[in-house]
Amino acid sequence: MEIKSVDKASLKMLDKAAAENISTAWERLTQQQPQCGFGELGICCRNCNMGPCRIDPFGQEPHEGVCGANADTIVTRNLLRMIAAGAAAHSDHGRDIATTLYEAVQGNAPDYPIKDETKLQTLAQECGIPVEGRSAREIALDLSGLALDEFGSRKGCLQLLERAPQKRKDLWAKLGITPRGIDREVVESMHRTHMGVDTDYVNLTLHGLRTSLSDGWGGSMWATELADVLFGTPQPVKGRCNLGVIKADQVNIILHGHEPTLSDIIVFAARDPELLAQARAAGASGINVCGMCCTGNEILMRHGVPVAGNFLQQELAIITGAVEAMIVDVQCIMPSLPQVASCYHTKIISTSPKAVFPGAEHVPFNEHNAMETAKKIVAMAIDNFPNRKPERVSIPNEEMQYMGGFSTEAIVEALGGSLDPLLEAVKSGAIQGIVGIVGCNNPKVVHDQEHLTLTRELIRNNILVVETGCAAIACAKAGLLLPEAAAEAGEGLEAVCRALGIPPVLHMGSCVDISRILVVASALANALKVDISDLPLAAAAPEWMSEKAVSIGAYAVASGIFTVLGLAPPILGSGNLTALLTAGAQDVVGATFAVETDPQAAAKLIVSHVGQKRRALGL
Repeated sequence: MEIKSVDKASLKMLDKAAAENISTAWERLTQQQPQCGFGELGICCRNCNMGPCRIDPFGQEPHEGVCGANADTIVTRNLLRMIAAGAAAHSDHGRDIATTLYEAVQGNAPDYPIKDETKLQTLAQECGIPVEGRSAREIALDLSGLALDEFGSRKGCLQLLERAPQKRKDLWAKLGITPRGIDREVVESMHRTHMGVDTDYVNLTLHGLRTSLSDGWGGSMWATELADVLFGTPQPVKGRCNLGVIKADQVNIILHGHEPTLSDIIVFAARDPELLAQARAAGASGINVCGMCCTGNEILMRHGVPVAGNFLQQELAIITGAVEAMIVDVQCIMPSLPQVASCYHTKIISTSPKAVFPGAEHVPFNEHNAMETAKKIVAMAIDNFPNRKPERVSIPNEEMQYMGGFSTEAIVEALGGSLDPLLEAVKSGAIQGIVGIVGCNNPKVVHDQEHLTLTRELIRNNILVVETGCAAIACAKAGLLLPEAAAEAGEGLEAVCRALGIPPVLHMGSCVDISRILVVASALANALKVDISDLPLAAAAPEWMSEKAVSIGAYAVASGIFTVLGLAPPILGSGNLTALLTAGAQDVVGATFAVETDPQAAAKLIVSHVGQKRRALGL
């Protein structure tokens, strides 16, 4: 029998789904077999109405599309469009956070007070905004305005690029890939890939790197920094995760998506005494708010709210039969949710004007009346509690504790106020290197298995692992985000973790928070007076599936970080592009991609890479 997941709670819900004849992502993947071979290789084009065109992967006719575009052009255009879509998704998230801060200090969003004035002042000073003798409102007004200007910037480059080592900035300038405005790079990507514009695969790839940099060092970084200002900078916090956090005797609300402007306010709405009394009157003992996917990461690291699961568990949470409402905003939300929910009493409530789902109830959410709308949504969930069918409820008992919330500031604090102890641990060899494991789940591989196998192999080799997104949730469910997990690490890393009271795998937030990893990498490079590409660092996305992951991988490589993917992107139809990204890029940006489907083999690649960088630094 095919193994679909290594998570026992998920397997129980998959058995329940099969017994109740409910289709999930795994069944829909099977129904799609065989998947289009041209699409998997990236050699199909629908960019004009002379097509769709395809190139034969075996070198037979046709060699070109109707317009004359060859495999290199078609594959690279498709990749650039994926990068642009991923950068747009993350950066639009950042724009929404900046807009919320701007509206809050204007008095138009009163439910969003500034919660970290220290970070506000630090960030403002970094950006050249005066703080002496000024109120938090005045500073935040200037800062949010500057952030919003970054999207259509006319000044030549993005503000937060100043954090990067000078050698890296000089390299970007030499290559002509210093990102200008976030919107400009995404729009130019779409222009370049229009029929009859850019056809050179190298030129297209360079702009892909520039677009991805506008995400990692622009939109995503602003999203992280301003979310900390608005909602508080995360500090280490303990909580619980997996489907067992759903409670049979409570009103269960699942928050799913990516916008903390919604999830953060609902957490507080669900604590309202009147709504709690309403829940008890409906027969529940309380209101249980749980996170899912990256929204789960946002609220776990700031409030210790339980996390029900990662991407592939969103349908399974509903299949427990105990979820009164799943509240969704944007990104990674399966269109199947209303269909699955229709088999139970669960309400799917969409909230964003950017994402309306047929079959869901739409409750428009905006910052101007945030708490009022949040309370309305919580009340809808409470009203649905009596409609639950007890005979159809089956909640797995699997749940695990975790320690999350390792922001850049929290890591520095844990190290005693500077990164020097981390540098010393790396220099001494107690920590051989640092690897960021990020990304989604994908039913093409066994759920969570690639994340866990790669992570365990790396920490055994004394490599500190930092994680975000669904990868972090996978490790949380397996107990790897607990200090006790140091017992699974190599002797050097174990000693460091026990001395600091931290896990060998550090949870750094949601997928936009990968920018925190860039900040730490830059700080280490600046301290050693080297480039990021000189450090014993690597990144990996073992189970990736989204266009956001393509943008993330591109800006990691463009920043000088060797990046291993567990699934091949749709580029193999172009031998030239494949060679450029997996070999030639080393001479251009100092880093490459590698594709390795076996996580143990991927770990060996990374350990070897870390060793090479250590030797080059004389460590």
